[in-house]
Amino acid sequence: MNIDNRYARLDPRLFHKQPPKPLKNPIAGHFNHALATQLGWQETAPDQWVPIIAGETRLDGSDPLAMVYAGHQFGHWAGQLGDGRGLLLAQVIDKNNTLQDLHLKGVGLTPYSRMGDGRAVLRSVIREYLAGHALSSLGIASSNALGFISSETPVQRETLERGACLLRVADSHVRLGHFEWINRFAADALPAFTHAMIETYYPECLTAESPNLAFARAVIQRTAKMIADWQLVGFAHGVMNTDNLNITGSTLDFGPYGFMERFEPTWINNHSDSEGRYVYQNQPSIAHWNLWVWLGQLLPLGSVDALVTKESLSELLATFEPEFLHHYTEGMAKKFGLNASQNGILELSSQLLRLLEKNRLDYTNSFRLFSDDTPQGWISLRDEIVDIFAFDDFAAQYKALITDSGRPEIERKSAMDAANPCYILRNHMAQIAIERAEAGDFGEVARLFDLLSKPYTRQPDRETPSDISPLPDDKPPVNVSCSS
Repeated sequence: MNIDNRYARLDPRLFHKQPPKPLKNPIAGHFNHALATQLGWQETAPDQWVPIIAGETRLDGSDPLAMVYAGHQFGHWAGQLGDGRGLLLAQVIDKNNTLQDLHLKGVGLTPYSRMGDGRAVLRSVIREYLAGHALSSLGIASSNALGFISSETPVQRETLERGACLLRVADSHVRLGHFEWINRFAADALPAFTHAMIETYYPECLTAESPNLAFARAVIQRTAKMIADWQLVGFAHGVMNTDNLNITGSTLDFGPYGFMERFEPTWINNHSDSEGRYVYQNQPSIAHWNLWVWLGQLLPLGSVDALVTKESLSELLATFEPEFLHHYTEGMAKKFGLNASQNGILELSSQLLRLLEKNRLDYTNSFRLFSDDTPQGWISLRDEIVDIFAFDDFAAQYKALITDSGRPEIERKSAMDAANPCYILRNHMAQIAIERAEAGDFGEVARLFDLLSKPYTRQPDRETPSDISPLPDDKPPVNVSCSS
């Protein structure tokens, strides 16, 4: 691999270097061979990768460290945070010439563990492993994982569970909260740190009149794109604290997330989110709030860059909403098989979403029907709608927009199938895989991994009925504990 441990060469106040603390008797869980190829990872046999992920064997060229950062959690200043159970093992230039972080999660206490034990449990590791893979396969910017292991190390949560480790891969683990920590605890480091982040992740900004403002704009744009992509597939992150969003706009930190089944925009998928701050419908406004907090951390750069002012940063923040709406509208156009330049797409989507919510219909399955305009396809939704007149009004507007688009039918249907997945990671799918893995059978994890590798392609030989079954009407959607 092409190792390039850039973060380890930054100001030493930003991290603490330490080796992993191994797990006992590691057991191979699953390995992502396609990602290994992308990284140039050579250790693909289980007897090679298992000891590395378990923390027993050191990866050649690694320089493991725990990052320190801060953050606002549920809207409140949480003070110093940091990698409490993870280590940035190494940074690698992959086959696409992109810098990738290799981050080992569950490898013991660090100076930033606070009240934690530095470990991860098998259920949370499997949920993160499958979620990162699911989002990446859907074409959404996300961390992924090279593999995970189980072990015989006991870890106490609500009950005694199996300790596990995950080797997460992300294009950056630098969070909005890094800037919050620097401003509070090492303010003199801000200009050099910001320059290093621009140089590493946004080198095209270096030639701008104000590289700092160009950097801020780019982070806003990428974040808006990520949030729009989440909304389009019905993904709810669950814990959008400022320390859980990174500066490259790729999904990070899978805790109590959920892919929505019935369309319930106020569904609380995080057991700890009693006020519903992080529900699906709030994600765009929460991202805007987080960016507002982050831009405030850049204001001190005005001492070295006169163009960085409260006014200029406010103007940049004002671009978030139109940027989000642009990507969301474009994505909805693809889901409906329309042209993004057509008028009425947002109105059409709002109309449909109201119908789905009122009639408790499955978000993913309903949209997948739209490439089929026969009585067995999207027109069959009419049978599920209480207010038939509302549906007929929607159908008339949709048909008019299809005609207005002028797209050949074959092209339209093909484009729609490429924008509306057959498969998402439903909570019950993940739970079945977890229960079998806890009993020592990782076969269901492997099956789901393969199924989710091609989410837009129907796979009758691989799927089970529960993979595409909507949540039964008498079952409430699951909310997940932060305990992991």
